[in-house]
Amino acid sequence: MLHLRPRACFRAFRLSLLPALLVVGLALPGTPEGAAAQVADLATYGLPDPQGIRNAEVVQIADSTEARRLAAGLPLLPTRLLRMTVTEGSWMSVDVSPDGQTVLFDLLGSIWTVPIGGGEATPLTRGMAFDAQPRFSPDGTKVVFVSDRSGGDNLWVISTDLADTTRVTRGEYNAYQSPIWSPDGRYIVATRQGGGGQGKLWMYHIDGGSGTALISEPANLRTTGAAWSADGSRIWYAQRQGSWSYNSALRDYQLAHYDMETGETRTETSRYGGAFRPVLSPDGRWLVYGSRHVAHTGLRVRDLTTGDERWLAFPVQRDDMESRASRDAYPGMAFTPDSREVVATYGGKIWRIPVDGSMPVAVPFTARAEVAMGPAVDFSYPVEDSPTFTVKQIRDGVPSPDGSQLAFTALGRLYVQSIPEGTPRLLAELPGNQHAPVWSPDGRWIAFVSWDFAEGGHLWRVAASGGTPERLTREAGFYQQ
Repeated sequence: MLHLRPRACFRAFRLSLLPALLVVGLALPGTPEGAAAQVADLATYGLPDPQGIRNAEVVQIADSTEARRLAAGLPLLPTRLLRMTVTEGSWMSVDVSPDGQTVLFDLLGSIWTVPIGGGEATPLTRGMAFDAQPRFSPDGTKVVFVSDRSGGDNLWVISTDLADTTRVTRGEYNAYQSPIWSPDGRYIVATRQGGGGQGKLWMYHIDGGSGTALISEPANLRTTGAAWSADGSRIWYAQRQGSWSYNSALRDYQLAHYDMETGETRTETSRYGGAFRPVLSPDGRWLVYGSRHVAHTGLRVRDLTTGDERWLAFPVQRDDMESRASRDAYPGMAFTPDSREVVATYGGKIWRIPVDGSMPVAVPFTARAEVAMGPAVDFSYPVEDSPTFTVKQIRDGVPSPDGSQLAFTALGRLYVQSIPEGTPRLLAELPGNQHAPVWSPDGRWIAFVSWDFAEGGHLWRVAASGGTPERLTREAGFYQQ
């Protein structure tokens, strides 16, 4: 058993978690030609508003009836509420009511509405369930959304007056994405993924049923982000082979459409930056979709009457092309009823983006959120304040040529000990970490590599009996093996 002297000791360790926003600032490329200069300073784009979350507090739920109501049938009863005032969010899917007066969006696992001119947001749903990707029905009286309130993802419909909530799909082992209503309000199309297969477009009657797969072949084709044309004749969508891949070439997703009369499909894009999450204007003229330019995502607009395309907005919300896109490759967006603006989210805000290329207009919102949470997972772990402690991970162990000693690393330091019952002896006291020891054939020396964030890495050697390490490399680098 190895015992080492700690550099620092703690009597107890406690960890508590509060929701937070993490934004990583990256150097942005220049705005692509034709995109609206909508961001005043690209270098600071995406940084969070310091006042985006205010007045956060955790309160206990004392009323068991309220706890059961918030659980909504899920087995974990909430015991706490995280209350806070929120004015921004990330990955919010949005829609616009048929009368153009209301914006619908998801935030913190609940569905909200806000006037299109901005203001106080009103929750349509709340509780332990995760509700997302909402869409207004064509008459504006209902909202379809994805929720796990039954124990697994399903499609649900709630009336806007909160009088009724109904479940459209059955089963607890499928995943659903990006539901959309048919123009007549009788059907819902969404991506359904179950088992080990790819997500496919399925159509469900509003009154329920087992549904019908619109596209089933080829098996490895994923189809997602459905957008119904205004006349109901076509469904646009994004498609790719497989679910995801590392180091993607960014062409994975491309747009296609499905002909409702013939059942035939046709690919509509072949962009170097991919194409995903299409949305069509009510007048049938405009198509807007997401695409990548270098390292960042933008929105493109196509005039369907002429075929002309241009950038509409850049940069916007980062897409999810290189991952599994479990909530689609891009958040939902929608046209206003007059077809003049696209409502989308990026930079933590909701925006109205004119298709004529003029400056976007923000839709400010204030959401007084109450996020239901289960019992606190918060434990005190005693740590012995003793001169030595047992190391739980030994790395890079290698015996000497004569088998009498063992060199290894622990806690980023290089040690040698006699076999089998020796006492570990520190060999090198250097900044950073030491790794990958190897013995010289005569057993007199041990070579190893180092890594220090300030100095970089080097190759070293030190006498097996101890002494001052000798650096063997001149150039800093990442050395291994």
